[in-house]
Amino acid sequence: MGVIVDEQVLTCSIPPARFFKAFFVDSINLLPKILPTIFKSIEYTEGNGGPGSIKVFSFYQGNEVKLMKHKVEEIDEANLVYKFSIIEGANMGVVFESVKSVNKVEASPDGGCILKSTVTCNTKEDNENVIQESIRKSKESLVGFFQAVVGYLHSNPDAYK
Repeated sequence: MGVIVDEQVLTCSIPPARFFKAFFVDSINLLPKILPTIFKSIEYTEGNGGPGSIKVFSFYQGNEVKLMKHKVEEIDEANLVYKFSIIEGANMGVVFESVKSVNKVEASPDGGCILKSTVTCNTKEDNENVIQESIRKSKESLVGFFQAVVGYLHSNPDAYK
């Protein structure tokens, strides 16, 4: 068993507050709308999005993960910070004992934003290949979701103002 900390930094030309609102605050509505072949639904089964809320992601059958549950640990719209734990799905209980994600959106010098995502994984087993492959897929997913949201916001300049 070990701890792996993985950091990812993504940038775009969308203002920070607008990106945060679309990507984190309203993800239950936006992601299924703009990625309908990936997300069947996203909903809160407990709470309304604040700390302690449980967010359930349902994926279409073609995807490796059919269901994933996140627990919202913190959502700070003033400082653009969103923290969550994965509590089910994504190899939880098999490869990972726990997975926590800290996401911070900051202003970039050009008026856009920088998403800094730090994921801390407590591994359950020592299979380095399985662990690294799971982390790689997670990073690819974040990039894909990020690009989809940025594309949507560019195409819909009045959304999430």
